[in-house]
Amino acid sequence: MLRVDEVPDVRPGPGQMLVRVTAAGIGFADVQIRAGLMRTVMPDLPLPFALGFEIAGTVVAVGSGVDAKAVGGQVVGATSGGGYAELAILPASAAVPLPEGLDDRTAVALLGQGATAVGVAEAAGLTSTDTVLVEAAAGGVGSLLVQLAKRAGATVIATARGETKLAVAKQLGADIVVDYSSPDWPQLVRDAVGGSVSVVLESTGGAVSEAAFDLLTPTIGRMVVYGTTSGQPPRFDPLAVYHRAVSVTGFASVALPAHHLARLRDHAFALADSGELRPIIGAVMPLTQAAAAHQAFEERVTVGKTILTP
Repeated sequence: MLRVDEVPDVRPGPGQMLVRVTAAGIGFADVQIRAGLMRTVMPDLPLPFALGFEIAGTVVAVGSGVDAKAVGGQVVGATSGGGYAELAILPASAAVPLPEGLDDRTAVALLGQGATAVGVAEAAGLTSTDTVLVEAAAGGVGSLLVQLAKRAGATVIATARGETKLAVAKQLGADIVVDYSSPDWPQLVRDAVGGSVSVVLESTGGAVSEAAFDLLTPTIGRMVVYGTTSGQPPRFDPLAVYHRAVSVTGFASVALPAHHLARLRDHAFALADSGELRPIIGAVMPLTQAAAAHQAFEERVTVGKTILTP
């Protein structure tokens, strides 16, 4: 259950900032926690719990140990929760000054998903000779990966569900778009590329991942797994990795050292500032409509990033 309540204003503790929120991002973790699907990994999660892990806004107060000159500045950063609010606590160590060339919504859209997309692209080692299959190509990360793969000069096959999402992927530069709600979508990919693909950027899991793995070109194929939005683990035979001489790599931003994640984030910001990367903000909704925003996310009707505004 998700509802909006009036609560006492929070106060910043040592090493913290109090931020008047202007934009909060909806992410996969928010939806999973609200649906009760994270209880095994977060058994001590207090209830009620205020969601929201990505925010941008203006610093209105600071705790001890934080330079008072930060007050009045605009920042973007990752919180440990509580971002769906008018006022939120942000660790000073996680606060990044809002880049001059970016607005608050763009910065939130790139904060986590931009870093993930850059990291996945790096892990895949994309080149101009690659044929790249991007799953969920109209999603927050997928839409960025389409652009990064094209920036590398690769041929991009974008998969998504429905004409609206396929049109978004095409507008972002995808060379080929395939609706993977069609039972024969793997064959449609084979027909379009004349055989196989050299790279799969895998975020779905389940049967989709199994079919995508089978599309990899022997000896040069690379799959980067960075999500399981279906709720099912990726399916492929580990022995097939060996027999076909392909590689499967995992990417998880939560596993990275802070300095590595910061580098990826800053690179995403720089690419956006130069006009080389554009996050798709599919919806901007008031905080009072957070439940409707979550429902749209779960029903997979959202495109790109959804932003909440207090």
